[in-house]
Amino acid sequence: MIEIQVELGDRAYPIWIGAGLLRDRALVRRAVPARQILVVSNQTVAPLYAPTLLSHFDDRSVEQVILEDGEAYKTLGSFERVMEGLLRARFERGCCVVALGGGVVGDLAGFAAACYQRGVDFVQIPTTLLAQVDSSVGGKTAVNHPLGKNMIGAFHQPRAVITDLDTLRTLPARELSAGLAEIIKYGLIDDPMFFGWLEEHMEALVAREVAVMAQAIERSCRDKARIVAMDERESGVRALLNLGHTFGHGIEHALGYGTWLHGEAVAAGMAMACRLSVAASLMSEADAERALALIRRAGLPIHPPVGVATEDLLSAMKIDKKNKDGRIRLVLLKGCGGAFLTENYPEDAFMAELATREES
Repeated sequence: MIEIQVELGDRAYPIWIGAGLLRDRALVRRAVPARQILVVSNQTVAPLYAPTLLSHFDDRSVEQVILEDGEAYKTLGSFERVMEGLLRARFERGCCVVALGGGVVGDLAGFAAACYQRGVDFVQIPTTLLAQVDSSVGGKTAVNHPLGKNMIGAFHQPRAVITDLDTLRTLPARELSAGLAEIIKYGLIDDPMFFGWLEEHMEALVAREVAVMAQAIERSCRDKARIVAMDERESGVRALLNLGHTFGHGIEHALGYGTWLHGEAVAAGMAMACRLSVAASLMSEADAERALALIRRAGLPIHPPVGVATEDLLSAMKIDKKNKDGRIRLVLLKGCGGAFLTENYPEDAFMAELATREES
């Protein structure tokens, strides 16, 4: 088992990574000491893993909220269902919310935990690659709204993150690729050695070779934990973790939440950021092509899909937490491993990028 500590003073917490961790009764009970527990999962994940998890709490008061699966259900309505589960059970402030699922479940459960009685414990048990390397770490919780993605939420750190590599065995190939997008992101942001390692091992990752996958997850979590420890509330360097996300969130909103997976939209967004960086004379064409080639090798798109109107994409991007004084701020690149946040880029190149679509 690998253990990584997210260093946040008295709110520090471990990320445990390994095979079979969900079956480790002592570890799970150590992570979740509460007597009152609400397990939040979805209709896909719960039948696979909830029975094992619940078997560890046979002497506790446990309730479940099982949500529909997908980004389309990351809503205030689903949030209300989780809150109602806590209230109906009359759980006290010492309770714990356990998120068993992917990023949607983790974000929803964490936001509910942040709000219930002004904040109760929660634990992340991520079951998708994307959640394991990104959304389960760092305490960003939120729901979507028809007018904007992740605009309603809170910072609320978990007690622990339990990453069981065995859950990746049941992950659909498309979901695996979506998670690889977030892994590629860490290399592009500020870890060029990791980016080079990914170029050497992408086929092994796509094939789910366990040892290689464990290395990629560990490196991603270490990179994110380091950045979160420096800037928990995204007032500075943590904004770089949004590479590709402003474009990507715009794609998700314009398409309708759930049409593309989050990682697919982020992948296209990272490719757009690379091409805009070249147009702005920040990144060499050779480095951009390395990035685009790696994204393609992961089975991911490098353009928005046909059918997304440019004006809809632009309108969605204007509702973003990084924007300042009405200007869309983007994470761009000075080479592979040189991300920075800026509102200064060629407007004509930006608009041209928004209008580009995948060739049929």
